[in-house]
Amino acid sequence: MPKYIRPKVPGASVFFTVALADRKSNLLVREIDVLRSAVRATRADLPFYIDAWVVLPDHLHCIWTLPEGDADFSVRWKEIKTHITKAVGQFGPRSVSKVSKGESGIWQRRFWDHHIRDERDFATHLRYCWWNPVKHGLVDRPVDWPHSSIHRDIRLGQVEPEWAGIKIDGAFGE
Repeated sequence: MPKYIRPKVPGASVFFTVALADRKSNLLVREIDVLRSAVRATRADLPFYIDAWVVLPDHLHCIWTLPEGDADFSVRWKEIKTHITKAVGQFGPRSVSKVSKGESGIWQRRFWDHHIRDERDFATHLRYCWWNPVKHGLVDRPVDWPHSSIHRDIRLGQVEPEWAGIKIDGAFGE
């Protein structure tokens, strides 16, 4: 059995992909308020900054920055997943392994994490979050997807016009 060793970098910014076990489910958008509540409750006890977040029907992507001196993002994901599972109930088939570890049938085991290396890497993963609903054919433009932090970032003036869905007339750089 493989032993997964995750980096432990206090105060790091980390990109995540978290998926449901049933990749045809729409649970995450159907229960968006439960997800939001789970994140709020977790952040109240175990703070982290949300740099980006996009929720699709069966998976989500996000970038978090952990507090200085804190590197434990795994416990935060455990809390979020547990909160959601308790709220919506356990369903779906569970392997013997999942049953023995007390895991629900909702979530894919584990999650993908990538420690952000520099500003360019951060920008790449931020835009990946914004673009993902378009990639999956859910909308034509990132701003058309309601479950994305792009809307917060537009309000804060942190999004380039082409990402914000703003048409720019005229020639630039000529």
